[in-house]
Amino acid sequence: MTETVSYGWAGKFLRVDLTTGRVTTDSTEPYKQYIGGMGLANKIMYDEVPAGTDPFSPENKIVFAVGPLTASGAPLAGRTTIGTLSPITQDHLVIDAHCGGMIGARIKLAGYDAIVIEGQSATPCYIHVVDDVVEIKDASDVWGLGTRATTEKLTRREGTRACVASIGPAGENLLPYSTIMNSRNHSAGAGSGAVMGSKRCKALVVEGNGQVNVADPQAVSDLSDYMLKELIGSNNNHVVPSTQQEWAEYYDETSRWTAQKGLFWGAAEGGPIETGEPKPGELNTIGYRCMKATKDLGIEAEPYTVKMGGCHGCPIHCHADMISKGAANVTGMQTVGNTCTAMSIYRRFDSFLKTGLKDKEDILVWNLVLGSTMDDLGLWEGYGQLWYDFGWTYAEGILEEVMSPEDYAKVDWSKFYSNDPSVAVDFLRTIASNDSELSYLAHGPLVWTERWGHPEWLENEKCHNISPRGWAVHHGNDDSYQVGAVSNMLFNRDPMAHSATNFLRNGLPLELQKEIGAELWGSPDAVDGPDNFTPMNEYKARFCWWNVVTDVLHDSLTLCNWVWPMAASPVKSRGYRGDLDMEAKFYKAVTGIDATTEDLYHAAARIMTLQRANTMRGMGTNDLRREHDILCSWVYDADPDMEPFTEGTTKMERNDFQTALGIVYQEFKWDEEKGCPTAASLDYYDMPDVKAELQSLGLVD
Repeated sequence: MTETVSYGWAGKFLRVDLTTGRVTTDSTEPYKQYIGGMGLANKIMYDEVPAGTDPFSPENKIVFAVGPLTASGAPLAGRTTIGTLSPITQDHLVIDAHCGGMIGARIKLAGYDAIVIEGQSATPCYIHVVDDVVEIKDASDVWGLGTRATTEKLTRREGTRACVASIGPAGENLLPYSTIMNSRNHSAGAGSGAVMGSKRCKALVVEGNGQVNVADPQAVSDLSDYMLKELIGSNNNHVVPSTQQEWAEYYDETSRWTAQKGLFWGAAEGGPIETGEPKPGELNTIGYRCMKATKDLGIEAEPYTVKMGGCHGCPIHCHADMISKGAANVTGMQTVGNTCTAMSIYRRFDSFLKTGLKDKEDILVWNLVLGSTMDDLGLWEGYGQLWYDFGWTYAEGILEEVMSPEDYAKVDWSKFYSNDPSVAVDFLRTIASNDSELSYLAHGPLVWTERWGHPEWLENEKCHNISPRGWAVHHGNDDSYQVGAVSNMLFNRDPMAHSATNFLRNGLPLELQKEIGAELWGSPDAVDGPDNFTPMNEYKARFCWWNVVTDVLHDSLTLCNWVWPMAASPVKSRGYRGDLDMEAKFYKAVTGIDATTEDLYHAAARIMTLQRANTMRGMGTNDLRREHDILCSWVYDADPDMEPFTEGTTKMERNDFQTALGIVYQEFKWDEEKGCPTAASLDYYDMPDVKAELQSLGLVD
């Protein structure tokens, strides 16, 4: 009998039970309704991890999941979703951590759509996968090492074709703010490292030597060329340059299309390389568009920049690879690389400490020391939350009050004021040890505000936490108003949803954005100008629904939501219009399944509904509006001298936010009053098993 070829999907996923040492595989076929990635991980978690499970117990699982487009040749299809229970937020509900790098592609090329790690090892171990050969190996010689040394040692042992996804001391010590790192600086946060540590699993080491079968290779190639020539912009799909350039009709200083004449990768091997003025349609210059080092750290980062790196299948390269002898003198690590918040830590805590440090190159070194040390320790920073919390508690004298005199004296706080970044290394190692009062900062504000008796911080406008259930704002009301605020509530952690901000910050003039917004969501009133938003309406609800479902879709296919979806284009002859059917076109070319964009959006809404169902079960309630989807009051009380809907403020209005929730609930077919899936909506999404269980629990009529 001829074996049926599986297009896109590998067709099976791997289970590794660390308690028994048993290694098995299961078919992906029953899970295809949930696509892959986030959907696959959430379905496994829903089916197999009971409500109320302790995140650090053997009964919890951690699922590394990829999707049908991963490593298929589709651009930016190199992400991985990691599903588990949150060790940080209230009720320890199901979450998705995410990372780029190379681990997802290696899992797929090894022949798996997911790797499910369950149970708990009696001793430190790592999982070594080479295609269909899977072994649980002793990790005692790397236990206690940072992620850098662990990666080097395991790569030397197992070969350079393998990708190492490891935890550092923070994860080993079950610190809630911990990460899993792969490819040196690509991190999955949200406490995923601590869950790995609870299983005494130091690393997942994967070598994949197979291939991804695609139904129509020529179509994949043609679609890639079309996307790269006509649709793709820069990081966050910004489609205009940040400076005036002769080819561009528009420019915007905030754009992440930062390449320009006279800007160099100053430390490039062989000599500086000029980013120049890469134009739309030039396939070989796309990787120069995003000079993320200077975008995040200022022009002072130019001479330290080796290149822009990226994830598997990424032409954009938003990952700044840098070299710094100044950082090496402090940390022993000369190479530094990251993107986003970990590249600009210093200003967050200095807004409270007010150290007086002005020299921008000195500040740059501080950031490189902080970022590389955190990555090596496998320590997460909650999208800046850790640093806001540290700054406030130190400035208010709270740390000195709650720490023992001996522990407080171990940190030479004066070094923060004498430009000595070695204090950052000591400070972060103390936190990562998870055996002192200081470490509670990295348990999240939900924990330390209660432990130290300072709940007022959660209602402080300077606090980064948007939910009293314990997660930071991430492209929320500060970025896309009601669209962002509602999106920040629907998940069980900061949402990692970038579709809306990718569109609103793409650099096009507001009038043009409104034109495109009207075509996509029904009215120009779906789109508001910067810091000048209007009351909620049905078109914003459609925009919000689209923001969530496209994020979920990308995390399930898997695609990078830091660049996808293609809502706009840098090409003037297209009227700057993008192509929102690209996901469906690639899906058909890779899998052979003729699904429409609406079909894929429906599947993504089903996955979001599954996560909401798991949230209901975990909380034991169906009234998610009043018990889950709650903003911290600072969101409403910010800028006390200004009224909501006034230009210059992003503060929310309480009744308007409740209106926003209700309209978005309707878009998902959930209960308009409670925000929960109903029997009818579970039928609509074809989820009879979930419906039956929720009915048995009295959570659905």
